[in-house]
Amino acid sequence: MPKLDIYWSFRSPYSYLAIDRLVSIRETYAVEINFRPVRPLAMREPDFFERGRKQFLPYLFRDVPREAQRLGLGFALPTPDPINMDMVSGKVAPDQPLLMRAMDLAFAAEVAGKSLDFAQALSHRIWTGQAWADDDALSDVTAQLGLELATLDEWIAENRQEITTTLEENEASQLEYHWGVPLMVLDGEPFFGQDRLDSLVWRLNEMDAKRG
Repeated sequence: MPKLDIYWSFRSPYSYLAIDRLVSIRETYAVEINFRPVRPLAMREPDFFERGRKQFLPYLFRDVPREAQRLGLGFALPTPDPINMDMVSGKVAPDQPLLMRAMDLAFAAEVAGKSLDFAQALSHRIWTGQAWADDDALSDVTAQLGLELATLDEWIAENRQEITTTLEENEASQLEYHWGVPLMVLDGEPFFGQDRLDSLVWRLNEMDAKRG
């Protein structure tokens, strides 16, 4: 069975644009999916936005809503932003509790085999401007998946070192292929960006991996 590693970030709008199609791939193709959350560049390279080109954010703010419209997806800026940063200077705060809470819960949801589903449900809240970061919102998201927030939090508290180790492994593995997200690696072949999902599907069809 083909193996598909998915490197993905809650702060990436392009990851959000890809998530429904990634879930569809899981349902359509006989493929072993390994969902591998990573921190955004704002955390992995804290000076990324400070040294970035001035065209980056204006283009992003134009392109993402356009792609969402093309794909028939809702879109609005997150409230709150998963990353605490000054959007003028690009300076990123050293502590990022909101982003890390989302990632911790994704790792916890994987114990039940539902990390991809958790990412789908939560990212739809984040990137359509809905409440997402408080316990009420997170309880709603986990309940949709048949999970309990309190149970996930208990697992997180008991497995902190495992989460840290897995995250380090994810980010080191990602950099073997690319630095950005979403990044899909099918049996060692990388496909970077939500605009390469058609290429990924083409390759899966070439491999005759579609479920019968």
